[in-house]
Amino acid sequence: MDLMIKNYIERAGNEIVIAETLNKISIDLQTKQSFGIDDKTTFYSSVISHSYYAIFYIAKAILLTKNVKTDFPEVHKKTYEEFEKYFVKTGILDVKLLKIYKEMIIKADYLLEIFKDLKIKRGKFTYKTIPQANKEPAEKSLENAKTFVSNIIKVIENGNVRL
Repeated sequence: MDLMIKNYIERAGNEIVIAETLNKISIDLQTKQSFGIDDKTTFYSSVISHSYYAIFYIAKAILLTKNVKTDFPEVHKKTYEEFEKYFVKTGILDVKLLKIYKEMIIKADYLLEIFKDLKIKRGKFTYKTIPQANKEPAEKSLENAKTFVSNIIKVIENGNVRL
């Protein structure tokens, strides 16, 4: 069990790293040029997605400290509900952390809807418009994910969970 918790913590950390990297690439023209990426290309939608997954994996990690496993089907919904049940309703975690998690779920669902719409109506949208419009939500998502993950790691460490 301890190894699984550690693995989820590492996965959450990796998701933060890739979200930060994609955010930096989206902003830095010199980096884009070094990779041969068009100056107008951004990866803000991916920043939001990876930020959400950081939260998802760290939530799975802390649930394992209570011997709670979530699995398919509806693993995301189950993880959210169990996280709320064991850590928010009991008062273990501040409600603000749950609010961050809720916001990320909404953004992830929104991205899936954008993807679906773009697949159907790709002729009506440009690749420049949608990604650029996601800059502010991406930065907020990354900030929220860092806050969420760092606080959950503190809770896990203070709970004497061996890693």
